[in-house]
Amino acid sequence: MFNLVVLTGRLTADPELKTTANGISVTSFSIAVSRRYRAGEEAQTDFINIVAWRQTADFVTKYIKKGSMIGIEGTIQTRRYTDKNGNNRTAFEVVANNVQFVESKKDNVGGGMNDSAESFSNSTANDFNAIDSNVDDDLPF
Repeated sequence: MFNLVVLTGRLTADPELKTTANGISVTSFSIAVSRRYRAGEEAQTDFINIVAWRQTADFVTKYIKKGSMIGIEGTIQTRRYTDKNGNNRTAFEVVANNVQFVESKKDNVGGGMNDSAESFSNSTANDFNAIDSNVDDDLPF
């Protein structure tokens, strides 16, 4: 099975960083995504709920503000809950694995971004192996 979502859109509000009881960073926000339409039809916009955890949440709340155009790669998740009236509900949201700026500071004045495109992924430096620079062996191919 395959669950992959790639979206670009604008933040509808400044994200707010929260922390779970276990000290894990989390933020929830939504982005406005334009939907393709046929000639002569009015453009439509979808508002997609996004959840980011840990370092991704820290990155989003520090650097991304309302109106910023961002790219998100993640997965769709559903969760069931009971609302305050006792009704069973299902929430659909995208869990962000990778968040990236889509426009530069020149395009979005006051957005708090650097001139170069930046992104953040849940990968860490520990995910990679060091290369021994003292090896002079020929390549095997």
